Amino acid sequence: MKQKRVRYQLFLPEDLSHRFEALAAKPGASKSAILTDALTAWLNRQAASELENRFNQRLDRMSMALGRIERDGYVLLESLALFVRYELMVQAPLPEADEAARAVGRDRFEAFVTRVGEALASGQRTLAAPSVREGART
Repeated sequence: MKQKRVRYQLFLPEDLSHRFEALAAKPGASKSAILTDALTAWLNRQAASELENRFNQRLDRMSMALGRIERDGYVLLESLALFVRYELMVQAPLPEADEAARAVGRDRFEAFVTRVGEALASGQRTLAAPSVREGART
């Protein structure tokens, strides 16, 4: 079944017209086919450009958010590394016979792990600004 076609009349600059005529004179080429292919390619590029424009702002926001997450991760890792280094270099080791000090250390560690679990479960950030933390509690 043949597609219905619509006739158009258009005007081209003379130099473009000469190039167009030379291209259409090649075997197997027709002016209609050349113009159809060219217009289809141009419209497809426009559609791709529209999609790109539509999603660019959202992708930029997501990229910035991922950048902040990455930066926060590096800050946390550096903080933890410095804390561990400080604890290992400054704190004196406990004597083997000091069970009371070891029990206190175990209790403190359990309290720490519990507090981290609570913070993760509630979504509350320890390093958030005070106004943000107060808003999360209410």
